[in-house]
Amino acid sequence: MTNIQQIFVNKPDASIALDVVPVAGRIGAEIRGVQLSDRLSAATIASIRAALVRHKVVFFRDQNELDDAGQEAFAGILGTPVAHPTVPVADGSSYLLELNSRDGYAASSWHTDVTFVPAYPEASILRAIDVPEAGGDTLWANTASAYEELPAPLKLLVNDLRAVHTNLYDYAAAFAGAGSEIQNHYRNVFTSTVYETEHPVVHVHPESGERNLLLGHFVKNFVGLNGVDSARLLNILQDHVTKPENTVRWNWRKGDVAIWDNRATQHRAIADFGPQKRHLRRVTIAGKSPVGIDGSVSRLLKKTTPQPEAQAAE
Repeated sequence: MTNIQQIFVNKPDASIALDVVPVAGRIGAEIRGVQLSDRLSAATIASIRAALVRHKVVFFRDQNELDDAGQEAFAGILGTPVAHPTVPVADGSSYLLELNSRDGYAASSWHTDVTFVPAYPEASILRAIDVPEAGGDTLWANTASAYEELPAPLKLLVNDLRAVHTNLYDYAAAFAGAGSEIQNHYRNVFTSTVYETEHPVVHVHPESGERNLLLGHFVKNFVGLNGVDSARLLNILQDHVTKPENTVRWNWRKGDVAIWDNRATQHRAIADFGPQKRHLRRVTIAGKSPVGIDGSVSRLLKKTTPQPEAQAAE
């Protein structure tokens, strides 16, 4: 039984009724009966965006007519597409990030996309091109409900806390199952420019007004805490973010598309697909720097290009 939700766009006579079916209790919904393209009406796009803010991640099955150009064109009417700041785009594209995995490895670590820069993406659009017969699912977590359910003492601690995020992190842990050659390749490409950015740990979502935890594997340390204390606190907070009640799991089919609100979620791939191939492409939508409870914004601390000798030594 489907759940048709009426989502009003500016005024009732501009509303579009989407067939929105929740996938999990706190996060995730499938939108049915919509073929993604740049030909969708403004009202339909606004309704998709409203569903995205409400459910944090939305799924579209069997978008087999959508190719690379179509994915980029759709992104252009959903928002402003932006390429990854360090990784080259897929061949023949302007914005697409290639996620082409085999031999069971993937970015199997909880994160929010590109938080090592101040104005990280507001949304990501991921399209499945080839998927394993089994395994290779993706998990998303709701960072708003995670904050809401923190014990009061932890809320007091994190409300004014800030964290430094960087793209120079532990690639061996993130790319579980990959050999050292692959890990080193990803590390050298991903850190061709090294960023460090200071973000509020709790930011206010600009559309929903919800308070969200801004964490994930790009966190280097919390401001004012040493590395050991930062790691302990990060583990405690991440456990709240990723507890099963806050998550949704998606089993991919070829042609599926997932769109997530990158301001209100974390996600991770599950590296359990052995020698099978897993090929997806992602485009991100430009965002703005997050704003903390006190009105403070994020700030760039460092942007450097390592010398080749330094990269080889790492």
